[in-house]
Amino acid sequence: MNIGILGTGHYLPTNVVTNNDLEKIVDTNDEWIRTRTGIKERRLATDEVDTSDMAFHAALGALEEANLKAEDIDLILVATVTPNTSFPSVACIIQDQLGAKNAAAMDVSAACAGFMYGLITAKQFIDTGAYKHVLVVGADKLSKITDWSDRTTCVLFGDGAGAAVVGEVSDGKGILSFELGANGAGGKELYLNHDDHIIMNGREVYKFAVRQMPDSTIKVIEQLGLSRDDVDYLVPHQANIRIMEAARERLGISEDKMAKSIEKFGNNSSASIPMALSEAVKEGKIKDNDLIVLVGFGGGLTWGAVALRWGK
Repeated sequence: MNIGILGTGHYLPTNVVTNNDLEKIVDTNDEWIRTRTGIKERRLATDEVDTSDMAFHAALGALEEANLKAEDIDLILVATVTPNTSFPSVACIIQDQLGAKNAAAMDVSAACAGFMYGLITAKQFIDTGAYKHVLVVGADKLSKITDWSDRTTCVLFGDGAGAAVVGEVSDGKGILSFELGANGAGGKELYLNHDDHIIMNGREVYKFAVRQMPDSTIKVIEQLGLSRDDVDYLVPHQANIRIMEAARERLGISEDKMAKSIEKFGNNSSASIPMALSEAVKEGKIKDNDLIVLVGFGGGLTWGAVALRWGK
């Protein structure tokens, strides 16, 4: 059985916060942020919009593109580190909102690598024959766990959600190889403190990411007996433009073959890969039969990569 993505969707809050806006609340400036991160602006949700609201709208888009109804979904997996509350899960909340009455539901916590973990978990359930269609959503409202007085982290993050419907696709299409990994010893480098604020050792996370993202990208290609030249499009976690460029250069592909939404949306944690994927699909940058690599890393420390042949 070949398991792939049947439809994608994404949602972004309408509130745009530029680097110049941040200059008014913290000691930073536009040039410093752009040169070190590649970010020009980000979207922040209002108090009335929570993680489940963004997840719901992204899910609707994915269902529409997949040409499926909510009742067709057997399982909902939501990757998030910012649930509305500890429980019920975001997955349960949107199960009700969508009317996906036949679906089991649970959240997945693997930080910025969460969507990769969710995507591969979905594949396993379908491979075993337990389920036919799985909705995977990456959604985070990082603005509610950001310390807006910490200039090293507050410039990085934005809010949003991305979604994919996973199911059986035709021969030769779908997920071809994957890698998931974790290093719990590195958890102290990126975590949520007792004040519910993100704490990050930027230097150590950067060193980890510039090594792991390219390594994982190469591994999933080599598992297939293919070369870097065979990759048509790269969708990396939108964490930092320098980290993304390291992965792209290691793969040896041109700039136009890499999704790059970070300058508009910032780092959206588990939402960044599905958002960038959905945007690229809708803009026609990903075409039928393209070989795609999705790759990300996050707190935990966690990482994941997937190589897939695009198409139904």
